[in-house]
Amino acid sequence: MIEPLPDIAIAMNSLAENVVLQQDGAAGGGPSIEQGAAAALGIGLAAIGAGYAERGIGAAVVGALAEDSISPGIGILLTVLPETLVIFALVALFV
Repeated sequence: MIEPLPDIAIAMNSLAENVVLQQDGAAGGGPSIEQGAAAALGIGLAAIGAGYAERGIGAAVVGALAEDSISPGIGILLTVLPETLVIFALVALFV
């Protein structure tokens, strides 16, 4: 069974469609969003995605720790692993 998209995915899809339509209709043919704003939007969306991933991982880690099936160090590692996405976005900004 296919699950329906969350509200955030629908909002991001409509935002992306609006940006594409604005770029196609721009008089100069250039993007209608400034470079700094685009970088901020990319990093912000990366942070939202990392937080969304950490939500499920954190719940699973707490459950596993309650049952004594994993060590706390592994739980912390799994929880902070999605944050590398935001670090990569920041590295791409400064490079």
